Amino acid sequence: MLKLAHISKTFNRGTINEKRALQELSLHLASGDFVTVIGGNGAGKSTLLNAVAGVWPVDSGSILIDGENVTGMPEYQRARLIGRVFQDPMMGTAPNMQIEENLALAYRRGKKRGLRWGVTQAERGLYRERLATLGLGLEDRMTAKVGLLSGGQRQALTLLMAALQTPKLLLLDEHTAALDPGTAAKVLELSDQIIREHGLTALMITHNMTDAIRHGNRLIMMDRGRIVLDIAGEEKQRLTKADLLARFAEKAGVQEETDSVLLS
Repeated sequence: MLKLAHISKTFNRGTINEKRALQELSLHLASGDFVTVIGGNGAGKSTLLNAVAGVWPVDSGSILIDGENVTGMPEYQRARLIGRVFQDPMMGTAPNMQIEENLALAYRRGKKRGLRWGVTQAERGLYRERLATLGLGLEDRMTAKVGLLSGGQRQALTLLMAALQTPKLLLLDEHTAALDPGTAAKVLELSDQIIREHGLTALMITHNMTDAIRHGNRLIMMDRGRIVLDIAGEEKQRLTKADLLARFAEKAGVQEETDSVLLS
């Protein structure tokens, strides 16, 4: 479903601030894979997601989504293939618009648009049904402005919007980092539910090792723009936080005490 072949990205090339963010990185996600991505600050996690989303072009290598080469495709064109949820709950929704209007924007993304804007009864029924699956009572508040929702409610709505058209790839960019622990756990539970029910292929960045181990069927760890660990299946299910720290220390060549800070 997602194939990255030898992608590289360097920022501020030729200056004292030169940063090699991705170095000949290759990665393949099969259809239905839910991969968690973990690593220290500056490991290249966000650069990886932004490269896949088309926020900036890679210097070399290729990116294919569902067999389609999107390497030179701008971000707005990739939007028909990708759903994304950001770290900031304020992103991904229009706060001054109603819940149903935000859902309509997501539902019509990539489709031809005419002069007619209003939400149809059929659409409203679909949105109500999907909102009910969140278990937050938002199906009874569809005309409420999104700006009135809590951070957790907005993030749950953004997650629903990202999956509304069943994207080829769902990108979760530390989407629970700005939430309190209880709300974060609820949003992660909803993420699991939506990915499972719609059979989505997903890539989730997190700084939380416990979440990286607990969620998804595969875990990759990055360091200095490269993938240093790739663990899946039963091996991942047996992983503990201590195992992960020890293996990172071995692969990255740093001390465990440092890792515990980098991978909090």
